[in-house]
Amino acid sequence: MGGDLNNLNNLYQAWEQTALQETLDRHPERQEEFITTSSELVERLYTPLDLDGGYVEKLGFPGEYPFTRGVHPTMHRGRLWTMRMFAGFGAAEETNARFKYLLEQGQTGLSVAFDLPTLYGYDSDAPEAEGEFGKCGVAVSSLRDMQVLFDGIPLDKVTTSMTINSPAAITWAMYIAAAEKQGVPMHKLGGTIQNDILKEYIAQKEYIFPPQPSMRLVTDTVEFGTAHLPKWNTISISGYHIREAGSTAAQELAFTLADGMEYVRWALERGLDVDAFAPRLSFFFNCHNDFLEEIAKFRAARRIWAREMRETFGAQDPRSWWLRFHTQTAGCSLSAQQPEINIARVAIQALAAVLGGTQSLHTNSMDEALALPSEHAVTIALRTQQIIAHESGATNTVDPLGGSYAIEALTDRMERQAYAYFERAAALGGIIPALEVGFFQQEIADAAYRYQREIDERKRIVVGVNEYTEDVPLQIPLLKMDPQGYERQCARLAQVREERDSGAVGQALDRLRIAAQGTENTMPYILDAVRVYATLQEMMDVFRKVFGLYREPMIV
Repeated sequence: MGGDLNNLNNLYQAWEQTALQETLDRHPERQEEFITTSSELVERLYTPLDLDGGYVEKLGFPGEYPFTRGVHPTMHRGRLWTMRMFAGFGAAEETNARFKYLLEQGQTGLSVAFDLPTLYGYDSDAPEAEGEFGKCGVAVSSLRDMQVLFDGIPLDKVTTSMTINSPAAITWAMYIAAAEKQGVPMHKLGGTIQNDILKEYIAQKEYIFPPQPSMRLVTDTVEFGTAHLPKWNTISISGYHIREAGSTAAQELAFTLADGMEYVRWALERGLDVDAFAPRLSFFFNCHNDFLEEIAKFRAARRIWAREMRETFGAQDPRSWWLRFHTQTAGCSLSAQQPEINIARVAIQALAAVLGGTQSLHTNSMDEALALPSEHAVTIALRTQQIIAHESGATNTVDPLGGSYAIEALTDRMERQAYAYFERAAALGGIIPALEVGFFQQEIADAAYRYQREIDERKRIVVGVNEYTEDVPLQIPLLKMDPQGYERQCARLAQVREERDSGAVGQALDRLRIAAQGTENTMPYILDAVRVYATLQEMMDVFRKVFGLYREPMIV
């Protein structure tokens, strides 16, 4: 093998000095350097000289360690990814109608977006919520709203993902209780609660409590789910928002996996068996514009996670080594200018996610830089997935780009960059100390600044933004929400408060407070409060008083 590589190196150098140089003399390349979306240099050509390690060690076979080529032997030949379009706006009735429409159009899983008051643990009629009702998702203030949200949707037949973090345990309890009202026991429920509080401190900033009690609540859900909801993914460890904040692909990969390993440590310290909870951890990645870089990121993620779960955490069950992930196309890549061309961006990103081996996919709509998606726009986004699934041929073979010299070299580079970040975070004392001194935040800010500067200086072309621009009026219809939705929501909330047993609510909240002050798992007490129609804010206020509020330190 060494002799073959030496011979190849000689042939490569001869090619550079003859055929390549003759061409460059006649026709120089379009630019001096070519870079990825993450500002990483891309070589002119990749060969076996760029690869590190053998086939079995670095790639293996699909469904076998290290899972670089996929977690299932047949991947999308056996089962297509779940087409899970993110949806939520206004009152529960409006989002319920959108869910039913998407299911009729061929969507195969539900995904709930919550509005800002809900994400921050406030009821819709709270002063803090004024002006924010339903704007970036659906409002859910009590079990009654959750019942309306899933009215007519059999929760034992669909899987549901919920994107919420600080109040995750409470909204999950509302979902469990809503299923009980349908006659569906919790052990039959399948789905995912995002519940990734670490990336909130790092990127999205929808934290409420300090890191330690926040991590305690996350660990409570992992413990409860392991015992009672065997089909439920108790955390969706999310790189998506890290990327949306401006990170590079390698930063998204490294920070996400580092967060995942921190959740594993907390669960182990709770006394849980790694092989009992690890198979129900899932991941959520962004897929940006750079086709090859994104595919390499997904493949590196699987390999790193498998190695760390087996060698660092001692997991014995191969399912504990699997990195299963949902992908969403990059919202930050969408342009308000010429919104129809976002359809092409989303198609490229979605194809990269599929070729990267995703288990679940959301495709952004062309109008999302302007508003929540219209029915027309979201249908095109869903059809994009269906075309990839049934017309592109991309699903006919497993890991079709595996073995590409470029893909494998980029995968190896992504892996090296991730481990370099692991070491830097460890040197700062671990994930929580590192985020408390702003390490992750500064790395993301620097990457975002560099990316925007490249656009401003026209070193990076963004079609419709700094090149190929048009000055024409917007011609696509935008979503209009029911103007009476807020009044209807507040009326339902008032009715809940009037009709419920106030004494039972007070007792449930007292028991929740005592549990929060102690060391018991809070999930049973949250469920008890939800079942008697305590509101989201009432329960979150209990935690606010016990845990306090977090203020991010000033980073100088």
